[in-house]
Amino acid sequence: MAKSSSSGRQLRRSGGGLPGRSSMGGGGANPLAAAQEMLAKAQQELAATEIEGTAGGGAVKIRMSGEQKILGISIEPDVVDPGDVEMLQDLIMAAIADASERADELQAKSFGAITGGLNLPGLGLG
Repeated sequence: MAKSSSSGRQLRRSGGGLPGRSSMGGGGANPLAAAQEMLAKAQQELAATEIEGTAGGGAVKIRMSGEQKILGISIEPDVVDPGDVEMLQDLIMAAIADASERADELQAKSFGAITGGLNLPGLGLG
């Protein structure tokens, strides 16, 4: 008799811990693990996505990954004026800012669908 009582306690513990919570997560699935898997997939998709930022009507182009890593720079030859290097530097900075803004928007859209619009620390969404 003591053995069946012990067995009953073990069944209650393996049923999910708190009463009424055993069905949470859909058949034993861990919601946190599922969210982490979705975030990892979104990060992989961002890494594989290429964004282009431009300045000077397309005279300077910056290619950037969705993770905001610069992949390449393209400068039209007619923009290069040895007497006005500052303008070229400004165009490059503007193209980087444009690409970075587009990457931020892509990240917010990608992660926002997963997080429900919450700004969770550590995701770089703020």
